[in-house]
Amino acid sequence: MENIDFDKSYILENETVQLRPLKEGDFDLLVDFANTEPTLWEYSLQPANGIENMKKYLEAAFSDKSNKTSYPFIVYDKRKKQFAGSTRFYDYQQKHNTVQLGYTWYGKDFQGTGLNKNCKFLMLQFAFETLGLDRVEFRADNNNQRSIAAMKSIGCTVEGVLRNNCASATGRRDSIVLSILKKEWFDSVKESLNKKCAIENERYTNLLEK
Repeated sequence: MENIDFDKSYILENETVQLRPLKEGDFDLLVDFANTEPTLWEYSLQPANGIENMKKYLEAAFSDKSNKTSYPFIVYDKRKKQFAGSTRFYDYQQKHNTVQLGYTWYGKDFQGTGLNKNCKFLMLQFAFETLGLDRVEFRADNNNQRSIAAMKSIGCTVEGVLRNNCASATGRRDSIVLSILKKEWFDSVKESLNKKCAIENERYTNLLEK
């Protein structure tokens, strides 16, 4: 087991997707999402709509990485041979052996394709099996039903709602808190999520062949 090495280039990948460290040069690969898909940022604490906001979004990610609290990735869809979005580990707490997983977004063409479950499987496997973490936490705007459903579908347990707990672009928000524990990962979540990935990968492949 190891602590996150923020200077190390972690590559997480399978046949469907590759996650590699987000770099400053990746602005050009992601800026189209900022310009053409404003609905991506509806519930985001740090919206990246528009060129300037995307620059600020990436600068904040790199700053958090420099402070050794966040490790952001860019997401590459191997099937489409296109960059799909971004995700990250954040609020890494070495003392408590925990991390949060979030700041996840994908362009609309990559949603509902099984990409998210594949990304989450790789990140959870890395968190629990490489880093040996005890807990991975997830948070979302309590009004973001799509995101909440996605987190439940990968095996997260709902813990509760933090009322009016943080500022958002549109005011205060209530944040739902979910988590997966190490024992849950090894007991059931890993196997279940792996099966769901296989099912969704097959479904998407069949759609492409029609």
